[in-house]
Amino acid sequence: MLNIPFKFIKSAFHALDPEDAHSLTISALKTPFHPRFKAINDERLKVTLWDKEFPNPVGLSAGFDKNAEVIAPMLGMGFGFVETGGVTLSPQTGLPRPRIFRDKKNEAVVNRMNFPNVGAKQFKENVEKFRAKDKNNGLVGIQIAMGESQTKAEDDFKPLLEQLGDVADYMVFNVSCPNTPGLRNLEQKDIFIELASELIEHRNKTWGSDNLPLVVKFSPDQSEETQKDLAAACLELNLDGIILTNTTTTRPDHIDPNLKDRPGGLSGKPLKEKSTQAIFNYYKLTEGKIPIIGVGGISSGLDAYEKIKAGASLIQVYSALVYHGPELATQICRDLLTLLEEDGHDHIIKAVGTAH
Repeated sequence: MLNIPFKFIKSAFHALDPEDAHSLTISALKTPFHPRFKAINDERLKVTLWDKEFPNPVGLSAGFDKNAEVIAPMLGMGFGFVETGGVTLSPQTGLPRPRIFRDKKNEAVVNRMNFPNVGAKQFKENVEKFRAKDKNNGLVGIQIAMGESQTKAEDDFKPLLEQLGDVADYMVFNVSCPNTPGLRNLEQKDIFIELASELIEHRNKTWGSDNLPLVVKFSPDQSEETQKDLAAACLELNLDGIILTNTTTTRPDHIDPNLKDRPGGLSGKPLKEKSTQAIFNYYKLTEGKIPIIGVGGISSGLDAYEKIKAGASLIQVYSALVYHGPELATQICRDLLTLLEEDGHDHIIKAVGTAH
């Protein structure tokens, strides 16, 4: 596999159903023959956040490794951290297939998965296996999700915090997946404050406020008024971080006509500007006091740099791996070093928020 040019692998994989291709990728990553790329080890790219040192700011977004099965192989591709999940308390199959659709021309993906996963028990065992084998203990985030039969998010989120907090470097509660009915209602100001307050209090009692960073993942489809309300709430609650953004339910005019009315969340290049604007807005509204992880439409170092300048301390990729291959993380890191030099910055953190 290592000796086969990526363009041939990509051609073969794109001929498959997208979900079958992803399953095959996960299976291949579990073998000794998966791709490996030497991580870019440069002091200028190291980011210290939540008293943890990220070797570089380029992470893998949740959704790729839903069941925490391939953490080590993905870190071996040069990622500075891996976010696993979303994981629910009990195993669930998600929505019926087909549920992933590609727009190759626009390097976009529409998914309506709704968190198919093995459930918290098996998920934790998978993370523990990684922790036992990986002596360097690469940085792992865990995204928790509300089960499809649940009506009160806190009834799932709180036990997930209890069960998985000891194997996570940070935890994300997702209030913005467009495929879970009613989930985005949690982005309403009063509802969000009540939920986040409960989770923070529960986190503090279970793990202590300094031991488990708690991060929220927001939608790109919020109004400016909602952004103002939620930014103020995050500041008031002293939340540890914000991920911007999840997928969008909007469809740009140039998208593949077959996806125009396709339900689900759109990710990839068409999301880039919308997610970058959300990062810019939240950084300004929070006065840069809450760390932001930027995700949405990143396929190059320049895309990543734009989000960093807008206010992101870390960034994540996923959809672009489908179109640009397994060397993406290391290539983004190389590009970032070049862009830092061009702007006269001696460290990546100096570029955060400079678009303001």
